[in-house]
Amino acid sequence: MQLRERLETDLKQAMRDRNEVARDTLRMLLAEIKNREIASGQDLAAEDAIAVLQKAVKTRLESVEQFDRAGRADLVAREKAEIAVVQTYLPQAMTEEETRAAIREILAETGVTAKKDLGVAMKAVMARHKGRIDGKLAQRILGESLA
Repeated sequence: MQLRERLETDLKQAMRDRNEVARDTLRMLLAEIKNREIASGQDLAAEDAIAVLQKAVKTRLESVEQFDRAGRADLVAREKAEIAVVQTYLPQAMTEEETRAAIREILAETGVTAKKDLGVAMKAVMARHKGRIDGKLAQRILGESLA
């Protein structure tokens, strides 16, 4: 697995550099990937490993919100640093304009014009651009387009 090997190599380098944030984050990512492999009983496909990384970012973003509300700037900074580490392993996310263009294309292909069919369009968008598109942004843009 290419991603796992890259994570392991970078973990070793972070340990040499005494980079605690990178070291701890990479260890957590490798543990999550290992847990998923154990649960499924086989090596993870690249897209499944990417899903683990995306979940890690989502979890940390939620933590940032909670720590920010609690006034814990130290923990907010740590979570943001961990997000930055994880994002270096994720594919480049689509911009809002790229997302809008992709949604226009999907709507034209599927022929969806009513808001009641938003789920069909959302499923098509997420399947085609898995790992690169923000679901909340796509849902907002689809809602605007079908309104």
